[in-house]
Amino acid sequence: MARPPSSDRRSTAERLLDAAAEAFAVHGPHATRLADIAATVGIRRPSLLYHFPTKEGLYAAVVDRAFRQLGDALAQAMTREDDFRARFDRILGTFIHFIDEHAGLARILLRELLAADGPGRTIVAERVAPLLDIVVRFIQRDGRGVIREGLAIRQAVLQITSGVVLRAASGDLSQLLWGDEDATYALAHTLFFESTEPLPQPT
Repeated sequence: MARPPSSDRRSTAERLLDAAAEAFAVHGPHATRLADIAATVGIRRPSLLYHFPTKEGLYAAVVDRAFRQLGDALAQAMTREDDFRARFDRILGTFIHFIDEHAGLARILLRELLAADGPGRTIVAERVAPLLDIVVRFIQRDGRGVIREGLAIRQAVLQITSGVVLRAASGDLSQLLWGDEDATYALAHTLFFESTEPLPQPT
């Protein structure tokens, strides 16, 4: 059988990654069946294996793609030319929006952090730590003289981002646990800044 054109292959691969991300988030990598992912996309298992020969490879591709997209979005938010507070809020907003739009990634991330031997644990570590390093260096460099003196920046970033991830991963329980208002911006400003300026509202 002739292989499909490269543009069709790319489209199928992207659809497989989308379907796999949802399946892995709901069922975990062990319980997820490749045949079910293939059926969601409208193809058969052998066709899925043409694009991703193993479940482990598909899982790695899902996690890798998500964090690559997040890294690109954060980098773009950091490089805009305006004051530090505006960039800080834009980076935070970019992260919140991305995680809300990729709630499955939030569930995958929590699953791997809790699993002592999860298949994606190394992948997550290799992707999360470098992104965290980039954000911390940005705050240290551009926030000098603006952020709270003596702040443990890395821990502060993790406090805020872990709350965002946990809320997204909670699904239907998020409103019950967090309520209607998103106080992430206000909490971040209280933690990072000493200024008495009005706290920002979520956008």
